[in-house]
This record gives sequence, C-alpha cells and structure tokens, in this order.
Amino acid sequence: MLTWAIIARALISWLPVDQGSSLYQLLFRVTEPIIDPFRRVMPRAGMIDLSPMMAILALLVMQQLVAMLVVPA
Repeated sequence: MLTWAIIARALISWLPVDQGSSLYQLLFRVTEPIIDPFRRVMPRAGMIDLSPMMAILALLVMQQLVAMLVVPA
C-alpha cells in the first residue's frame, strides 16, 4: 500500500492539484517520512525528483529482507 501511495503522490505532483485538498494532504503525511530522507541525500536531476523511486526501491529491498527472515530458505 505504501508503494502505491508513493506512486500516487508522484503522479499527482505532475497535475495542477490543490495542495490543500484532503487527498493530497493524506498522501503527503503518509509518504513524506519515507521520501524526505532520500531527498536530503540525493542530488536533484534537473527538475526530476528521483527520491520517490529510491524510496520504492528501499521498500522492495526491506520487503525481501523481511521475507527471508520469516521464511528461511
């Protein structure tokens, strides 16, 4: 669910959406604690913010690590 929330936030950022809307505020509050640490350490690539992609990648890695701990091979 968190991955989808990050994707939704990235997609909404491309649209002229009222940042005061309840949907935007919900997505911001849920995803900002995950995206912000990546944004602080990653340089910007022009106008493209790659921190959501790095956050999703980190979530996938953590998911695999937890799966390996829960179900040892």
